Amino acid sequence: MSSDSGFVAVSSAEEAVDRLVMLYQQASQALRQALKAYLANRERPSAEQQRLFRYPELRLHYACLEEAPASVRAFAKVQVPGEYRVTVTQPEALRKYLLEQLRPLLAEFSVQLEVGLSEQNIPYPYVVEQGDELGGKGVTAAELARVFPSTDLSAATDGIADGLENWEDRETLPLALFDAARTDFSLRRLVHYTGSDWRHVQPWILLTNYHRYVDQFIRHGLDVLQSDSRFTQMVLPGNVVVKRGMPEGEMQAIIETVVWHRYQMPAYHLKSDDGHGITLVNIGVGPSNAKNITDHLAVLRPHCWLMIGHCGGLRQSQTIGDYVLAHAYMRRDGILDRVLPPNIPLPALAEVQQALQEAARQVTGEEGDELKKRLRTGTVLTYDDRNWELRWAQERPLINLSRAVAVDMESGTIAAQGYRLRVPYGTLLCVSDKPLHSEIKLPGAAGAFYERAVTQHLHIGIAALELLRGQVTSLHSRKLRSFDEPPFR
Repeated sequence: MSSDSGFVAVSSAEEAVDRLVMLYQQASQALRQALKAYLANRERPSAEQQRLFRYPELRLHYACLEEAPASVRAFAKVQVPGEYRVTVTQPEALRKYLLEQLRPLLAEFSVQLEVGLSEQNIPYPYVVEQGDELGGKGVTAAELARVFPSTDLSAATDGIADGLENWEDRETLPLALFDAARTDFSLRRLVHYTGSDWRHVQPWILLTNYHRYVDQFIRHGLDVLQSDSRFTQMVLPGNVVVKRGMPEGEMQAIIETVVWHRYQMPAYHLKSDDGHGITLVNIGVGPSNAKNITDHLAVLRPHCWLMIGHCGGLRQSQTIGDYVLAHAYMRRDGILDRVLPPNIPLPALAEVQQALQEAARQVTGEEGDELKKRLRTGTVLTYDDRNWELRWAQERPLINLSRAVAVDMESGTIAAQGYRLRVPYGTLLCVSDKPLHSEIKLPGAAGAFYERAVTQHLHIGIAALELLRGQVTSLHSRKLRSFDEPPFR
């Protein structure tokens, strides 16, 4: 096979990832050392050194010599002949994901792989781990950007995910939704917003809009770490670690050191040796936060994210503490209208819907009509205006036409992001007030509601993810794939 200078043909998924790891380590170390030398004595890197400051690239060649195998799998498939490329960052940390994509491609299709250095530079901020390396050196960011590769926002886009690329006009095709520059952009943002290393983020994600769920998640984490469970540690904001086997008193003392309010959307990670742990992120209130954090979580290609939070019930038959399982979304948040117009339907994913309903049955102990009294299915309305009630006269006709059963500020955005970025999604909300029926959030009622419902609601979300863990392949639905779709999920 003919290849560019420096590109080497590889025969297995493991060999491909090993070479990606080697090239990335060499490139990032060379850039780190050159940066250190410049900070020490203003020694500029040579042209030869600068040629090393590049991301590794994975290329897949597909000639389509035979009929594609029939498969219900939504990913690890090639549909048209051509050369597919993607630059890769942090391949060691992403090894499991890369192998999951490459192994079935090599097993089922006549493809050839090559690995080498790309033409895409690694921006110097992405090899600086803590930032302390730059402190007190008398060098500005502007000066470093004149000497070293810097961030280029025009190179970090969602053009592939948003379908903005015309495949017929491309000489090469995208192998994945996100390249190295886009991924590194989000990895750094995750650290900034969540307060913990991005490597701790688990593939099963719960998103909530109230801190009370965090309290219950930490309590649940302590319980499973002191039991015979598959979980081994819990990582809290600030990279504070609680491990299995610690005395309960020591665990509590460690937790009390966490200063979670330093971070805008603090994350909590319950980790297991099998790599199928659970992350909870308190995203706060509003669709902007919901879009922000899911933009960044998506580059880690999670298996699922679920919204578990509070909502306003819109039906007289609902009571505070009831659950709402979203089957559809009415998006009035406006946050994604430019890339995903609100008239585009968001399909409910059968696996997620069934898991949430079964989890509710298991956790509540209720079945049949009794469960139906507490678990309402229907349309969730998502606003960007917390005081939408002040426009009730104008909004009422549309809400009535939609048959909405609940209102919140995040669920529609999170579902739309899952659809847009090909991450399986679902929503289970808990009714905390009924704004149209004079049942508002009063201090005493809120306290009683939290005491009764939050713990159960969180455990339903966790139980649903446990059920979905055994359905990974089918969970990544073909409903989320477009006509022109990269082979990697």
